[in-house]
Amino acid sequence: MANALWDQHAKQQVSDAIRAVEAQTSAEIVVAVRPKSGHYRHTDDLLGSVAALAALFVLLFADQEFAVVWMPLDTAVAFGLGVAFSAFFAPVRRLFTSSSLMRENVRTAARAAFVDLGIGKTRDRNGILVFVSAFEQRVEVVADTGVDTAAIGAAWTDAQNVFEKSMKGIPRLDLFLTALRSLGPVLAGPMPRKADDVNELPDEVAS
Repeated sequence: MANALWDQHAKQQVSDAIRAVEAQTSAEIVVAVRPKSGHYRHTDDLLGSVAALAALFVLLFADQEFAVVWMPLDTAVAFGLGVAFSAFFAPVRRLFTSSSLMRENVRTAARAAFVDLGIGKTRDRNGILVFVSAFEQRVEVVADTGVDTAAIGAAWTDAQNVFEKSMKGIPRLDLFLTALRSLGPVLAGPMPRKADDVNELPDEVAS
């Protein structure tokens, strides 16, 4: 879905959903999509090391004889192939990366994006960032201090859960849009749109 969100047609659907939400509430919604939130070279190195160790076992214990002089090169090649396999196949890299590390990286990147995109500069501190991180398959929602999520209650948690579901397995744009549109009635009660509201933040998907 993250790739789909970079597609112009999908971006337009997201922008339309943001406008529909902001027509009901004074809150300002920003959606940002990033390919990943952290560097996972340690996972690549781990799989490279496993591949090199496996190659070394084959070289040492297989029935076939191998020239000792080539063994260092063979194990180095195996290491490189393992690293490349991890780096270029996201499901493999994700499988061998700690979920808690990915969660923390997304949380950190979302808060950095909140600052970088100027979401905390609205007049009423009512900005909300919906941060999508493709590799980690996670969505982090960051609300400014003017958004009382505790007062919103279970409806806020429900919306976040749908965001998360939209990225699990095969990401689904339709579920993401459903979660995004659901923020309208969720926020309309505690944060109704005012007559003098102005659009302070862009509605386009940030990348």
